[in-house]
Amino acid sequence: MARRAPAFWFRPAGMAATALRPLGAIYAAATARRLARGARARVGVPVLCVGNLNAGGTGKTPVVIAIVQRLLAPGVAVQVVSRGYGGTVTGPLRVDERVHTAAEVGDEPLLLSAFAPVWVSDDRVQGARAAARSGAQVIILDDGFQDPSLHHDLSLVVVDAARGFGNGLCLPAGPLREPVAVGLARADLLLSVGPPQAQAQFQAPPGIPHLRAALQPLKMGHDWTGERILAFAGIGHPEKFFATLRDLGANLVRAEALEDHQTFSPQLLTRLEAEARAYSAQMVTTEKDAVRLPPSFRRKVLTLPVRLQLDDWTVLDAALLRVLAS
Repeated sequence: MARRAPAFWFRPAGMAATALRPLGAIYAAATARRLARGARARVGVPVLCVGNLNAGGTGKTPVVIAIVQRLLAPGVAVQVVSRGYGGTVTGPLRVDERVHTAAEVGDEPLLLSAFAPVWVSDDRVQGARAAARSGAQVIILDDGFQDPSLHHDLSLVVVDAARGFGNGLCLPAGPLREPVAVGLARADLLLSVGPPQAQAQFQAPPGIPHLRAALQPLKMGHDWTGERILAFAGIGHPEKFFATLRDLGANLVRAEALEDHQTFSPQLLTRLEAEARAYSAQMVTTEKDAVRLPPSFRRKVLTLPVRLQLDDWTVLDAALLRVLAS
């Protein structure tokens, strides 16, 4: 289970961050050594990496879905390769949403498999080769920006506009897997995700094309206005999900922020259902959380899907065309 990010990661460096700064420097040096290993493998198919510099919670999965849908529209055979965080399968294995569970392949691959073929593999090169053999014209690497094994034809770094790069320090002193300047020097595009007010405050580092996008709830014909809701979410930043429900007019009588990728134990599900009944509230969760729920419980819970809306697709479309032509 991934722990929630400490609050001091997103404040100006205080005592806790200062005390951990030497460990952050060691972490950054270890990442740099790993990235310096040898030549990266090519698999004969263009690879687009959607990654981040922060540890979790940047909105990467909706970005992957948006790019998949953008490529599928003109008939491009796109497939996704993921490490399958939280799953037990080492792969390479093609995910089948009718057969596999989140415990086996991870919640993100299971969610993504509803949009395009997804391969789970601890070894990203082997996963990419499996996708290429199965007919992929382009491969989207879900995460893996700091993995040194596979060549990237295009690297897109995703950041939460509200949180930015936090205090600018590396783990465990801050949220970063590597220093911002070092990571963005390898990236082709930077995409900040968040509402206009967050975008206005986010300062993109110079020297890299900067795209902006926001997560918008899908219009499902459901009127949330005034509905009593018990919301629960085990994602990187649950508060964003709760804020979306409030913006839709829902009455959140209970908001349960879980750990990222948290397993739904029988005890937890029993408690959530009992609390919903006591509050006379409808249970609601995210798409990513819903795929981890047991089928019998999932029927009791509404899901609020969100999709990424880019301010302008021009730069990304041009980059995708270059990748497909490579």
